[in-house]
Amino acid sequence: MKAKKSPRVVGRWLWRLFVWFVLAVLAYQAYLFGSVVWYRWFNPQETAFMADEQARLSKLEPPKSIEHVWVPFNQISRYAKRAVIASEDTGFTEHSGIEWEAIEQAARANFASGQIRLGGSTITMQVAKNLFLSSDRSYIRKAQEIVIAFMIEVAWDKQRILEVYLNVAEWGVGVFGIEAAAKHYFGVPASRLNPRQAAWLAAILPAPKRYDRQRQSAWVERKTGIILRRMPQVQIP
Repeated sequence: MKAKKSPRVVGRWLWRLFVWFVLAVLAYQAYLFGSVVWYRWFNPQETAFMADEQARLSKLEPPKSIEHVWVPFNQISRYAKRAVIASEDTGFTEHSGIEWEAIEQAARANFASGQIRLGGSTITMQVAKNLFLSSDRSYIRKAQEIVIAFMIEVAWDKQRILEVYLNVAEWGVGVFGIEAAAKHYFGVPASRLNPRQAAWLAAILPAPKRYDRQRQSAWVERKTGIILRRMPQVQIP
């Protein structure tokens, strides 16, 4: 018969596993921070969301490719900048990447419903999610999103955060970034979006694929009007 391992030996191995796990987590966070610093100066060519969508589109008959063209900050309509801030994160220029009150409210609503539906994400947190994470909803993913958002706020200024967000946000079936969205829906470059077009694009951000297929929506029209009224009140970094 094999001798049983003593509790001391088992405890030693459990401690080693714990240390290895902690080191692996720290190494992954270091990799993420290195990537964040890199993206301060270099534009991301593909995000986690783009990769997932491209994999899905490639399985269609016939296969499709995503639409994405990067445009610099000064080639994006000021209306588009105002619209996404007015719609997604009115305190964008003032907070440090996290709106704890919004997260607390979302957590209470999720607990009450028994499902994770709301996230309370700021624009910075959405950049973190789009660049590195998946669309899966879990508290572990939300925690990682918060950590990456802190990294982004440390490494980038607000203008860079908004520039990356406008260029990587999902705006339809295989449509990523404001330039592709402007051409996909209105046939114009991002620099020529007018106030109503910009507000409409911001209004569909919570469910872009749905409203790509269903463009006539009373809810989107109401939200577009709300965003238009808010736009003059927000600041552009």
